[in-house]
Amino acid sequence: MPSKRSIEKEIESLRNEIRHHNYRYYVLNDPLVSDAEYDRLFRRLLDLEKDHPEFITTDSPTQKVGAAPQKDFKAITRETPMLSLENAMDQDEFAEWRERLIREIGEAGGVDYVCEPKVDGVAVELVFRDGVLTQGATRGDGINGEDITENIKTVRPIPLRLRGKNPPRYLSVRGEVFMDKADFERLNKQQMKTGEKVYANPRNLTAGSLKQLDPKITASRPLKFVVYGIGEVRGAGGSRSARARPGTPFSSQWEFLETVREWGLPISSYSKRCVQYKEVIAYYDDLLKKRDRLPYEIDGVVIKLNDFDSQKEAGSRARSPRWAVAWKFPPHEERTRIIGIDVQVGRTGALTPVARLEPVPVGGVTVSNATLHNEDEINKKGVLVGDWVFVRRAGDVIPEVVAPIPELRSGEERAFNMPKKCPVCGTPVVREEGEAVTRCPNLECDAQVRERIRHFASREAMDIEGLGEKLVAQLVDAGLVKNPADLYDLTVGELAPLERMAEKSAENIINAIEKSKSTTLPRLIFALGIRNVGVTVAEILAECYPTVEAVRDAPEEEIAELYGVGPVIAKEVSRFFSEKRNRTMLGRLVAAGVHYVTASGVESEQLAGEVFVFTGGLTRMSRERAESEVKKRGARTSSSVSNKTTIVVAGVKAGSKLAKAEKLGIRIIGEDEFLTLIGAS
Repeated sequence: MPSKRSIEKEIESLRNEIRHHNYRYYVLNDPLVSDAEYDRLFRRLLDLEKDHPEFITTDSPTQKVGAAPQKDFKAITRETPMLSLENAMDQDEFAEWRERLIREIGEAGGVDYVCEPKVDGVAVELVFRDGVLTQGATRGDGINGEDITENIKTVRPIPLRLRGKNPPRYLSVRGEVFMDKADFERLNKQQMKTGEKVYANPRNLTAGSLKQLDPKITASRPLKFVVYGIGEVRGAGGSRSARARPGTPFSSQWEFLETVREWGLPISSYSKRCVQYKEVIAYYDDLLKKRDRLPYEIDGVVIKLNDFDSQKEAGSRARSPRWAVAWKFPPHEERTRIIGIDVQVGRTGALTPVARLEPVPVGGVTVSNATLHNEDEINKKGVLVGDWVFVRRAGDVIPEVVAPIPELRSGEERAFNMPKKCPVCGTPVVREEGEAVTRCPNLECDAQVRERIRHFASREAMDIEGLGEKLVAQLVDAGLVKNPADLYDLTVGELAPLERMAEKSAENIINAIEKSKSTTLPRLIFALGIRNVGVTVAEILAECYPTVEAVRDAPEEEIAELYGVGPVIAKEVSRFFSEKRNRTMLGRLVAAGVHYVTASGVESEQLAGEVFVFTGGLTRMSRERAESEVKKRGARTSSSVSNKTTIVVAGVKAGSKLAKAEKLGIRIIGEDEFLTLIGAS
């Protein structure tokens, strides 16, 4: 009879052999054994662990079969946020992104990129401690996600233990979980046969699989995974490069990808380092041609600065890094027929014609409505009610009618006329000179009120969970809410009697509203619903002004000079805050307790009026902490040097920003002088 020691040795030997085969199969795409041989090894390990449970470890390959069902998903908070990406919809927009990047970092030392497919899946973060997978989480809002560790452990390409003898003490990576198109079709057919939920596309099925309370269900789904980004590395052994970022064994995105691949984490086989701009264009064109032949869905190409020092120099906005962009593929188009044209009223009073379509699948989603933008657009395209048309959809953007197909007309089609009165409140509509949009001027129009409340509560704004379209409609119809500030006066007693509400649901809504009081300045600015102020412009305004009151009081001419804003948006910002009702609403929000990090983080006025720009690397403090320290003292920070910059802090390998500051005669200080200035020397 074998000794326990010999059994333990065989178990460990089998684990190492299986891990090696997993690496060859999932990471290198070069298996050494047949499926039958692999299954034999796996069954042997299962049998040994079943007979000797004292030798089972959490990182054994057998532990991917799934743990006990979970009651719910706990929240996690990460120090380094998972950011979204700026989109470029065509080559011109990509060129504009690159030009902005070059202005930020210069190109004296050359600029190279890493290009990767933009896999249409679900973003997650993995955490390994001493080489063992200890946490998997969703992206959530970037800072806060959901702990889906037990489900992540069942995703076969994700190793439970990193390869190599000296893994980092702590490693967090970001990646995409996805599903092949063929597996999606097969699973959807199974779902249909058993009467279960049928999913619209592979991404939705992947998301549903990761959110199962029973990990065994997740384990049964053929999910795949690729790493695309670094979170944090601590306690890494030995640098591969003399220029490595402190605390990491690599200095660039390409080194990072090569390193994690050696550690056993899969990366996209289509990742490529492109040294020249024209190589990026060629990469995009090549992948676009291969798009439909790939086994999984992609909707574009992600282009990143390769060098980590250059990434740090470029910096990030609140929600997106300046050193990366997603260059999206042209959307898929399908043919269908317009049944009718309805008119919707938005939060700014804009009347938008929406085509009601014969349902058609476009890019994995069944489309039955598509925007026609405005009356001029309909006339320009020559669209008639009853026309056969081409419809397209790009990512999460609302589908749109591209063009009619005149040769398919029967003669029964009819022209569309914009109504003379608002279809919701009956107020005569207006169209200002020089504008393409027809509007309802009645600010109390129920449709406008509903849309303003929905916008205010949306995920990218105040993120009030549970305050959806139907509940907002009830609140407005009941006269409980007329503007966003009214939300903070609601009570459980007012909510509970509403349709599909009860005391517990009402309490949850009130708690969500209360939670939304703590937000960020960009979110609050965006939530106000200023015309033409989207997420990106809100971030720019928050970077340039320390409080929402400072935005309110800023001269229109000053706002117009901000890079990325311009005179049209500046006019809308000025117009919004010039209206008494909007200023009153803002005052009520503040009185209700709405606050944000920037305002609450100011501890003194020591540096009030100063505008700092950091360039190059700091050796004794991270840039993020340095920016936080000056903001605490009442200063503002900017990512670019301008006439408004008052102090430039030049660190190691300071770039083009330093040269521009010297040219403009701006005060320049080194790291030592900066630390003395803030009292941290």
